Amino acid sequence: MPSPRKSRDPKTLRPATVLVHGGSLRSQFDETSEAMFLTQGYLYDTMEIAEARFKGEAPGFIYSRFSNPTVAMFEQRMALLEGAQAARATASGMAAVTAALMGQVKAGDHVVAARALFGSCLYVVEELLPRFGVETTLVDGADLDAWAKAMRPNTRTAFLESPTNPTLEVIDIAAVAQIVHKGGATLVVDNAFASPMTQKPLALGADCTVYSATKHIDGQGRTLGGVILASEAFIATHIHNFLRQTGPCLSPFNAWVMLKSLETMPVRVAAQQRSAERIAQYLSVHPRVKRVFYPGRADHPQYEIAAKQMSGGGTMLAFEILGGKKEAFAFANALSIIGISNNLGDAKSLITHPETTTHQRLKPEQRAALGIGPGLLRLSVGLEDVEDLCEDLARALG
Repeated sequence: MPSPRKSRDPKTLRPATVLVHGGSLRSQFDETSEAMFLTQGYLYDTMEIAEARFKGEAPGFIYSRFSNPTVAMFEQRMALLEGAQAARATASGMAAVTAALMGQVKAGDHVVAARALFGSCLYVVEELLPRFGVETTLVDGADLDAWAKAMRPNTRTAFLESPTNPTLEVIDIAAVAQIVHKGGATLVVDNAFASPMTQKPLALGADCTVYSATKHIDGQGRTLGGVILASEAFIATHIHNFLRQTGPCLSPFNAWVMLKSLETMPVRVAAQQRSAERIAQYLSVHPRVKRVFYPGRADHPQYEIAAKQMSGGGTMLAFEILGGKKEAFAFANALSIIGISNNLGDAKSLITHPETTTHQRLKPEQRAALGIGPGLLRLSVGLEDVEDLCEDLARALG
């Protein structure tokens, strides 16, 4: 009689269950926790089997730069969560972004991207791609007409993040996908800020979703990682060989840590989101705070879009302190629980000053266009008691 466990279709399970059981591979020891396969290579019983594997005619692992059992479990679990046909893990989120874009283009091609991007993503679009003969155009992500006008016959892909870093602008992913597809191109969405628990870009029409698995997925400040999710055809055509030949692979140890983290991600993100909502409300009425950016609030400029494509406001918020950089620094330095760090999506609450850290390489006029002023602070809400966090904010503001 077949085991009910082995006959269960993981695609019928809800996200929290998938994140505990999805994609598991067990060795001959039937371990409860996923095994960590710290190996570089694999043995073949015969030369014929080796030949078949290298030709892609037989299943099995060849070399851990190409694939690894622990990494494969992480990829399959992420694919099940995202509703993707395939996934490929990378050493970092930026490795995922770079591979997703460079794997699609060649000299003479054109890329359109939203102007509001994380500094390293902007570097890839503005500086790295043009070095290899790829033209790029930056647009106001919220302006759908700008997307349409930027499309050219040689446009191969478009790229955006939503919500954006750091002002949490929300872009209409479904509308941009329609425009991009009409022009014969693909759409890549960086979903790190929203997390896979809050937004599903593939379901909204995107062709590819990328994550910094460092944020939310690990979510506890330990390991770096990234993941690319798309259709089997997209991965096979644009991603698989690029990663195989260039080598930005995720280590088995980091993949194992991510697998353990996925088991608790629904609980962590839900708790962080509840706290973020409370903190956004608290800051919105404080006399020293000029304005608050949080997609879950009705006063957010793209609230209706956020309500349509996100299941909640997320764990991130930004706010502007009156008095500019001097007062922003004094406030952050006075915090006793919330730490100063450029990381995000962590169990610990973290705050940063984008003008002087994550977006410092931008020109002043570029930062001004994105709403990144000297008083702007970005807060990643963690798992501490929200009353303690509000008291910490109150003391620093006072």
